[in-house]
Amino acid sequence: TAKSYFPTDLLREARMEAIGSRPSRTTPEKWTRKGDPEELPTTELFVAARREDFDRFAKGIPSLTADNRCSRDLFKVEEFRAPTEKDRVQKFRKRGPEPMLEVVLHTSGMPPARILEAFEAFAESLGLDPLMDRRFDVSGLSFLPIRAARDQIGELSQFSFLRTIREMPGLRPLRPIIRASAKTRPFPVQLPTSNPVDKQLRAAVFDGGISTELHDSEFAVAHEPGDIGAQVDGYVDHGTGVTSTLLFGPLAKDVDLPQPYGAVDHYRVLDEHSSNDPLELYDALNRIKNVLQSRRYQFVNLSIGPALPIEDHEVHAWTAVLDSILADGETLTTIAVGNDGEQDHESGNARVQVPSDSVNSLAIGAADSHGTAWKRAPYSCIGPGRSPGLIKPEVIAFGGCAKEPFFVLDQSTSIAIPDAGTSYASPYALRMGMGVRAHFGNSLSTLAIKSLLVHCSEPSKKIPVNEIGWGRVAQDLDALVICSDGEARVVYQGELTPGHYLRTPVPLPTGKLEGMLTLTATFCFACETDPEDPSNYTRGGLDITFRPHADKFDEESVHPKSASFFRRSDFDTEKELRLDAHKWETTLHRRQRFYPKTLKDPVFDVHYQVREAGKPSGGEKIKYALIITLSAPKVTNLYQRIVQRYQTQLEPIVPLIDVPIRVR
Repeated sequence: TAKSYFPTDLLREARMEAIGSRPSRTTPEKWTRKGDPEELPTTELFVAARREDFDRFAKGIPSLTADNRCSRDLFKVEEFRAPTEKDRVQKFRKRGPEPMLEVVLHTSGMPPARILEAFEAFAESLGLDPLMDRRFDVSGLSFLPIRAARDQIGELSQFSFLRTIREMPGLRPLRPIIRASAKTRPFPVQLPTSNPVDKQLRAAVFDGGISTELHDSEFAVAHEPGDIGAQVDGYVDHGTGVTSTLLFGPLAKDVDLPQPYGAVDHYRVLDEHSSNDPLELYDALNRIKNVLQSRRYQFVNLSIGPALPIEDHEVHAWTAVLDSILADGETLTTIAVGNDGEQDHESGNARVQVPSDSVNSLAIGAADSHGTAWKRAPYSCIGPGRSPGLIKPEVIAFGGCAKEPFFVLDQSTSIAIPDAGTSYASPYALRMGMGVRAHFGNSLSTLAIKSLLVHCSEPSKKIPVNEIGWGRVAQDLDALVICSDGEARVVYQGELTPGHYLRTPVPLPTGKLEGMLTLTATFCFACETDPEDPSNYTRGGLDITFRPHADKFDEESVHPKSASFFRRSDFDTEKELRLDAHKWETTLHRRQRFYPKTLKDPVFDVHYQVREAGKPSGGEKIKYALIITLSAPKVTNLYQRIVQRYQTQLEPIVPLIDVPIRVR
């Protein structure tokens, strides 16, 4: 619901506390519109209260008067009900008699320790052993594993603060998608002899390990957690390929390997038990969490995760944990969306996989070609994501296919072998981001680099957004760091304060401009999240108003007229979402054409809003980046004219070092 629909007064009067929510659909019994009521999207609130307060509220409803604020809130509520077993227990994919389960508990509404102790005692009374020491606590939720017989699950679901029970997923398969053939034979390669472009630049990869040969090079360091089991050869193949992609991109026959932009710290988080023990996924997530909380990386890649398509009603532990760590906006994390894109689309089995629904990361799908005739690789998972986070994947990058494989290093580091997958598209996209950092140094924040990858992506009018997001990542570095003739690009970056407005000018030269103008704008921000409220998941939102002409006003208005730019319809063609849904997306991107006469000193007015659990809140400052590109093909000196006009307001971004532009 919109914040104006939150029943604040009702909950206060009834002594109830909202502890979470989930998106739902309902058909109102009556409504004020013409015609019969239709099914609409809505939000179910979970509330906690003492039994006597529930009784008092129910008995007091008939005596409410029209002037009571609580009664006015009643019009915002369609029904009250207690959760059922069907609400709480999700369908299982496997048929084992005693599955490993993931239980999600609400831990707000009373001290979390009391809720956890009560659940442990309740589960033990059923003869079950909840693994409390393996749990993850994020915001108002606790995620924990427990094994139970199928006939015990219904009884287990009766615990008052239990949100959901689902089957613990397994690990995404890491086996090769394609094999070497006569047309895709391996070929010899040789590691570069030079150091990385930027010796101080390091990225973290969490995967299956790397070979000793790659670890012994100048470019990668293998890290082994103390509690991990033996390595698996297939996982090391995968980890070596992912790491080689981040270092060198896709390899080409008879072409020297390019100089890496930085080095890679490879953390092995998978072992011999990862494919057959569901608990190993919790262990892998814990290893990732410990590293990211103890050592801050600016660039991170994840090409592993649960074999689980995302869902609209619930947030998974992997997503919740990663979003909480990445909320400060200091890390650009690319996450592969998964390789189940050829599964059934209608059932949702082809949908992007956890944790690529993270709103503080960049979800990467795979393109089937490097060339100009490209499309989504068939295996690449599709969107949409959850709202907020609806555009998933956000971008795609070359990931290979049977006709055009993605060549990576084998464990010897002297042979290039063919493969394909979003596992390689993801680090390939991150490599582009590292190239920008190596080129410009710290002039651009990681959020600005994320924005740039989206901003400069190559769109396609023929391919649906749910397949490719905003488009294919730029194929070479100069497309990201150099303005073409007739083009100018401006980067705004910094912090936004809750409730305050930021006015960002769109650069426009004085004098006459020939031809049509294209304005492209990309906003990115990072924020805290509420996994207990999937439909209100992001705490931060941007209300962005575009004012194209400084001299055109409405009557009695102190600001120039506004015009549409970022639109709800960009995210929701079927009008399934609430009216303000797009404001809470952490990435906004759009291009629009204008006649020059319709623009004069245009600006974006940005209002940063904060909510918590769906309610208006004070909140903290957040980091943001805005990239604006103005394109006028017939005005070849556009950049110079803009620099001349804004020389006291805008500062050119000067390259720190020269970077070889050849990128594959």
